[in-house]
Amino acid sequence: MDLARIRNLSVIAHIDHGKTTLSDRILELCAAVDPRDMRAQYLDSMDLERERGITIKLQSVCLSWKDHVLNLIDTPGHVDFGYEVSRSLAACEGVVLLVDAAQGIEAQTLANCYLALEHDLEIVACLNKIDLPAAEPERTAREIENVLGIPATDVLRISAKTGEGVADLLDAVVARIPAPTGDADAPLQALIFDSHFDQYRGVISSVRVMNGHLRTGARLRFMQAGAVHDADEVGVRAPEPTPVGSLGPGETGYLIAGIKDVAGARSGETVTDASRPAEAALEGYQDPKPMVFCGLYPVDGDEFPELRDALEKLRLNDASFTYEPETSGALGFGFRCGFLGLLHMEIIRERLEREFDLSLIATAPSVEYLVRTTKGTTLEVDNPSAMPPPQEVEAIEEPWLHVTILTPTDYTGTLMDLCQTRRGEMHKLEYLSPERVELRYRLPLAEVVTDFFDQLKSRSQGYASLDYEPAGYAASRLVKVDVLLNGVPVDAFSTIVHRDKADAYGRRMSEKLRELIPRQMFDVPIQAAIGGKVIARETVKAKRKDVLSKCYGGDITRKRKLLEKQKEGKKRMKNIGRVEVPQEAFISALRLDD
Repeated sequence: MDLARIRNLSVIAHIDHGKTTLSDRILELCAAVDPRDMRAQYLDSMDLERERGITIKLQSVCLSWKDHVLNLIDTPGHVDFGYEVSRSLAACEGVVLLVDAAQGIEAQTLANCYLALEHDLEIVACLNKIDLPAAEPERTAREIENVLGIPATDVLRISAKTGEGVADLLDAVVARIPAPTGDADAPLQALIFDSHFDQYRGVISSVRVMNGHLRTGARLRFMQAGAVHDADEVGVRAPEPTPVGSLGPGETGYLIAGIKDVAGARSGETVTDASRPAEAALEGYQDPKPMVFCGLYPVDGDEFPELRDALEKLRLNDASFTYEPETSGALGFGFRCGFLGLLHMEIIRERLEREFDLSLIATAPSVEYLVRTTKGTTLEVDNPSAMPPPQEVEAIEEPWLHVTILTPTDYTGTLMDLCQTRRGEMHKLEYLSPERVELRYRLPLAEVVTDFFDQLKSRSQGYASLDYEPAGYAASRLVKVDVLLNGVPVDAFSTIVHRDKADAYGRRMSEKLRELIPRQMFDVPIQAAIGGKVIARETVKAKRKDVLSKCYGGDITRKRKLLEKQKEGKKRMKNIGRVEVPQEAFISALRLDD
């Protein structure tokens, strides 16, 4: 195909600014889907995406528009799925930057725009939702010009819901976004930018051809994996998978090569011809650094092999999380998993349970700390149970974030109060317009991953937006809080918190466990401790048996003898007894929303 007639683009925006709705209108306008089969959120393939109303996975589609071929990628908007966006941009020459005309520029709008500029892509800016009564297109266009430097006269006006202005947007895409470059006669170089595992066909990879031709039936070499496979099927998504003979330079499509080993076709892999290989692999992707960690354990210990296989297959589809085996005395065998954020963690857990029919327990989320010991070594600790004893710890460093909050000016005070109670340090306060303000804070990651986002939305009535990026490590007054049942530490309930909040955490967890743990035949003390110092205690009282019921009279010494005998028995039972903690108690105590 003539390169001049191809356009590769992504749709990027803040969450809920209408990316998927715009994709629906474009599919209708290009007659890619039969009107009888059309449905809302057509490109969102997961039930989870439809239920939550968010895009989780990037989706690519090949469309025809006025003698041009548009390879469109719909991307997620939430900050936790930023890795999906960065992978999409590597397969494009331009982006459509969507901004809600009623809400204006949001934090993720800025982040995605800067990401596109880093990839040196052409940006076509447009205002969506101009049909809303609250829309202020002129003010929002001026805001885009002030903040992003895109002239207000170049900003298009559309309504993805009604279809108004979408045809003009496609014309602008053809006119402004450059055609791809590539050498059809050079050795094949194709970049895998996404993959998923199909039970019957193996790994199905989304590819962008940079040079050469990718042909059905060709013998291919996967350069990073070092494996050779035959191309069983090459095709394009239009949007249904449609086989084609070959894909040329600048084209985007899919590749099925009968790969059953999920490690054989990771995102970022370079595909070349086995008989005429390329000299070097393409740059690929930088591995993202996990921000939030938690343990995932099967409720039934026999499901551990199934959990391992499920994680391996899911990681092919979402390369932004990590996992490694770990063992817990309370929960058995499981995996320590790293995620980009709390929503990312929640989505992965739910996908594992739905798509692979697993029942899982997730431990409380934590972050990775750097622990400097008295011996002069530095340890990376993402699990509280791996923390060395307090006497061996010289200092603990925690990860910090640069946080950007965009909010209407009415909520500035309450959001500043939120950041300061979370140990935040203000760096910048800037008015983007008389109605909107940008706050920049430096915040500890541990304070952000719990309920910071919920509090932000609650205090701003849903109008504030959040974006963050890593800001390195800094030493803080952190301690490990252990929870002891009958004097025995339970590693599943341990956590690392700031010293000022340790007492409150200890009391809250002790009170919660007292309600959840069933009564035993002896008193069960529940203690929260820092090192050897107990900071909170609750007791689950023993079951009582009335040993005096048969004494309807007689000497007091007889009653005392029976009570002493019972007391000795309980004492001996407590010495050798083990507290039975039901599985439901772990699930309730470690629930993410608590």
